[in-house]
Amino acid sequence: MKPDVKNIISAFIPGALFVAIIAFIKYFEVSNQVSFATMGVFPRSIDALRGILTFPLIHKDYDHLFSNAVPLFVLMALLRYFYKDVSLKVFVLLWLIGGTWLWLGGRPSYHIGASGMVYGIASFIFFSGIWRKWRSMMAVSMIIIFLYGGMIWGIFPWFKDMSWEGHLFGGFAGLLLSWMFRHEGPQRPKYVWEDELEDDKIYDAEGNEIIESYEDGSFDESEDKNLEGSARPVEASSETTILTTPFIHYNFIPKNDEGEEIK
Repeated sequence: MKPDVKNIISAFIPGALFVAIIAFIKYFEVSNQVSFATMGVFPRSIDALRGILTFPLIHKDYDHLFSNAVPLFVLMALLRYFYKDVSLKVFVLLWLIGGTWLWLGGRPSYHIGASGMVYGIASFIFFSGIWRKWRSMMAVSMIIIFLYGGMIWGIFPWFKDMSWEGHLFGGFAGLLLSWMFRHEGPQRPKYVWEDELEDDKIYDAEGNEIIESYEDGSFDESEDKNLEGSARPVEASSETTILTTPFIHYNFIPKNDEGEEIK
């Protein structure tokens, strides 16, 4: 099996496991005719602090479960595949930060469901692509907009029975973590010519400095003495044609086929 195919398949495993867990919990509730709703987050209640750890696992009914299970499965796969190095840290911190903020700022009622995690992961992936300024990751951000752009309306208090606060705080947690981890995980490739433009120096294929300054047409030979056989500038004369590019000044002495200088 090709490595990339293995990575794609493995990326779906965390989401599948999490969906299986929340589905089993809902099945257990229905089968035993019990409700775990009181294990959700009840804002500013000390007794309900445990809800920060359990609220994403509890759902009102199967419709509520299914509405979260599909986007969770997809988003967790995207998070794992594109941000593998930080995916676990991001997932855990989204859970804890979003739950804590919900406990501090939510309405006084039980808040349950993994929709806050959905908003958090979507927000993290979207803003991570923007901070990195890398086309590949920005393309993933555009996929998030295409698939789940309509979720933006879920952060407004338009539906009485919906925990819009959980969506809002989850989204903010994703934004915060995308900034915190902007220097971790995949980074935009930096090409050699970008460094040359930044420090105004020229390097050979091995990274050795060749020219230190050329703004005035002068040359500074490299301090590296290991560049044997590399071109060295010569003094211009009437017999010398000087060619230039926007970045390099060098001398060219025309010769015939026998290697003799052309007068």
